[in-house]
Amino acid sequence: MRKPISFPRIEGRAPRQAHADFPRELYERELGREGFFGPATHMYHQHPPTGWTSFEGPLRPRAFYLARIEDTHPSPFDAVRFLFNAHCKMRFWRAPKTMDHLVRNADGDELLFVHRGRGHLFCDYGHLPVAEGDYVILPRSTMWRLECEQPITALLIEATNSSYMLPERGILGHHAVFDPGVLETPHIDDMFRAQYDLPGPGGSWRVRVKRRDQITTVTYPFNPLDAVGWKGDLAVVRLNVKDIRPLASHRYHLPPSAHTTWVAHRFVVCTFCPRPFETDPGALKVPFFHNNDDYDEVIFYHAGDFFSRDNVEPGMVTFHPCGFTHGPHPKALKRAFEQPKSMTDEYAVMIDTRDALEVGELPAGIEWEDYPSSWQVRA
Repeated sequence: MRKPISFPRIEGRAPRQAHADFPRELYERELGREGFFGPATHMYHQHPPTGWTSFEGPLRPRAFYLARIEDTHPSPFDAVRFLFNAHCKMRFWRAPKTMDHLVRNADGDELLFVHRGRGHLFCDYGHLPVAEGDYVILPRSTMWRLECEQPITALLIEATNSSYMLPERGILGHHAVFDPGVLETPHIDDMFRAQYDLPGPGGSWRVRVKRRDQITTVTYPFNPLDAVGWKGDLAVVRLNVKDIRPLASHRYHLPPSAHTTWVAHRFVVCTFCPRPFETDPGALKVPFFHNNDDYDEVIFYHAGDFFSRDNVEPGMVTFHPCGFTHGPHPKALKRAFEQPKSMTDEYAVMIDTRDALEVGELPAGIEWEDYPSSWQVRA
């Protein structure tokens, strides 16, 4: 058996409770291991931990305007891969109006998050309407295609050689955050039956299969989405962010891990949804400065007013690799203990990966090159 070395101590000026009741002229910084699940210490500083003047070298915070990617890609496998490692691959996809082929990801489960638009997903399991704010989990090797009613842009997160699972809710019970009863599965309905005899281009249907990031095309003389029924506990599932009921604490700012939505091997996906601000006068009301020293942090900004970030817009993504402190921007820091509104107003998707991420090849003009200096206080 192994257990972390643990010896809680207080040295110098420090409160007994994290994220609350510390002098307002000080700045709290959390040093944590294993995301927000392991041992941690809270430092109290005289200056903001993000008060740097420059970064030199490859390690730095980065931000990308993904919504400025204009090209439509006929297949999700052709979409722009912007961050990746051996266990997780992230793409940003502008889907075509109608996919003229099927796809199958044999490398791992695919999580599709619909950022904009609406349409219909047809897959092995039937028909599923999809719309803005939907998470759709596509189990490994599921065949599927999209038909768009409105142009769809989507974030794709591949759990390479892994599966998506629900987080352990512990004493909250398994109905907390969202009840599994709100998960929707596809139906073999009239729309699905109507596509049984849909002719593919040239009279045949192609299935593009991705395995080890290489594409194989399998051709059928009929539409292989021809199931008339199924039973079991493996299927495509859909969850909309508006069905998430986030945890809240009026006396303590909860860590991002409290908002975990999906868990895969060596990374987690969290969802930030509107929730009440903390009301206790001594409670911190913005994300705390932290060193997440075992995980890389990625946040995709979907909709709303992103209260902890300045000059961030929907369709952007920020990337904070482990190794430096990050936290609220200067404007947000001014509201650390007093907020003008009673609730947050944001929807965002966070991916925390246990292994270092690589930046993919991005089109010109997509990266916000000056992002590291966005924490500097400007006159």
